[in-house]
Amino acid sequence: MPRNPIATNSPYIFKTARKKLPGNYRIFYQLPTTLRMKLQKSFLTWSLIAAITALAAVACGGELDPANAPTQVVVAPDSTSATLASDAPRVTNTPAPKPTNPSPLPTYPKGKLEVYEIDAWINSEEFKIADKFAENQVVLVDFWTYTCVNCLRTLPFLREWQAKYADHGLTILGVHTPEFDFEKDAENVKAAIERENIEWAVALDNDYGTWNSFGNRYWPAKYLIGLDGQLTYRHFGEGSYVETELAIRETLTEAGWDVSDIPIGSTNSANRDPVADRMTRELYGGYERNYTQSGLYAGQEQYYIEPDSTREYVDDGNYTPQQWYLQGKWMNGPESIIHARKTSNLEDHIAFQFVGRSANVVVNPTGTEPFNVYVEIDDRPLTADEAGMDILFDNEGRSYFSVNEPRLYAFLETPEFGEHIVKLASDSDDFAIFAFTFGINEGGI
Repeated sequence: MPRNPIATNSPYIFKTARKKLPGNYRIFYQLPTTLRMKLQKSFLTWSLIAAITALAAVACGGELDPANAPTQVVVAPDSTSATLASDAPRVTNTPAPKPTNPSPLPTYPKGKLEVYEIDAWINSEEFKIADKFAENQVVLVDFWTYTCVNCLRTLPFLREWQAKYADHGLTILGVHTPEFDFEKDAENVKAAIERENIEWAVALDNDYGTWNSFGNRYWPAKYLIGLDGQLTYRHFGEGSYVETELAIRETLTEAGWDVSDIPIGSTNSANRDPVADRMTRELYGGYERNYTQSGLYAGQEQYYIEPDSTREYVDDGNYTPQQWYLQGKWMNGPESIIHARKTSNLEDHIAFQFVGRSANVVVNPTGTEPFNVYVEIDDRPLTADEAGMDILFDNEGRSYFSVNEPRLYAFLETPEFGEHIVKLASDSDDFAIFAFTFGINEGGI
């Protein structure tokens, strides 16, 4: 799910906080539609120029040198509170190369690298990170959220490290900092933890207290803390798994643990494929994300007329890359686009031009009854070798997935990288789409 590292590196354009949304948006939405679109596009152009200048400055000597910086990354805006779930970024699946001359790690004030304002604990009683140092434990903090496809891709490596080093001085702490409101629900997180076979402690950081204390700005992000309470290693995004494990082993050895008999993992993740630069970016449904520097995600002008409004859309089949299009009646919400009527024959859909290999969608049903979402590729059902892990087939050969809980659904995995038209349709008015994510590697998510 690559994101433009330049166009998304600045603050949101038309809002400052969710609670202030009506006031912040009202003036903008009162402008004529054509003027609004021109202002948005003009702002994007000038912001792009400014971001390029800023990026060049960072490359010349900021805190992270180019070798140590995550590539294709979204950075949380400095001028908005990092406690806003919608402001926070995810890191793409580009592995950061091991730097030959890495920048020094930052030094934190005593007690800064600690858990704060935790709403609930899962798989563990409440504890402080400092308590683990007294037990001669090294702590690996993993910031994640359960619908983040990049976070999910790192879990097999965390499971391996848990199995290998939990009895040799390593405590893994998953800090679950939500991107969407429904991810704040402890029951939803518990279901995800069970589904993903997560056995280490997970702290629910719904108010971003721990996120802010660490000064974190990425999903996923890993911070390794030695017995003195200082960082020994950090990594943002996917990849560099061997490098991370070597850092874990070194920190454990410094703490007096013998890990010499434990074999080192050999999988570091694949090198970046050049075709990844062509892959469809992550696409968001809600208007909070559609008025950002990375927008516009919605390809039809009526989406931008007024927030929280239900409108009739016509899909004319002409698709601009990196945007989605609607057919039928839909409502634009702050975090999602919601199917706004019950239908009987899949009359309404959402469609987009897809470039990549795998595709996933984050769906939160607005009601309690399960419903089906039907998927087509190039105006036909998926075949068995194109089906993502959540796809089923009905008696008519139609491909669909059943939505019964708020989570990420893997609906497409083609044998080869390519370009296609994808459509999703449901008769349910509980169909709420938060985000689409994409990949280029085997395994879907």
